[in-house]
Amino acid sequence: MNNFAVLLGRAGLALIFILSGVSKIAGYAGTQQYMEAMGVPGALLPLVILVELGGGLAILGGFATRWAALGLAGFTVVAAVLFHANLGDQNQFINFMKNIAIAGGFLVLATQGAGRFSVDTFMEARRNRA
Repeated sequence: MNNFAVLLGRAGLALIFILSGVSKIAGYAGTQQYMEAMGVPGALLPLVILVELGGGLAILGGFATRWAALGLAGFTVVAAVLFHANLGDQNQFINFMKNIAIAGGFLVLATQGAGRFSVDTFMEARRNRA
């Protein structure tokens, strides 16, 4: 049951980043303008897309999970500070806290690992057989 729960948790955490990365590609110009309006260089958008899609897919598959989880935890906290820092606005406060909660989930994943149903476990088993 524990390994299945970790798999579902990874999928839930990954999905928001995969969908966000895809939506940034689909709405590239608008996303770039929004970033620039928030004081973040729009030239960073390809890197943001890479982090979201690459990190999300790594978490989903359980590949380099601890590192991907640490990276996405940091990314999520930075995004909270840059884009949701107006804590007097209830919507921004909710989004800020959502990001902090997601970062917390990633820190748990970084500590616990990907579980049995993951590329990490498959690769570890192959190394042990060799």
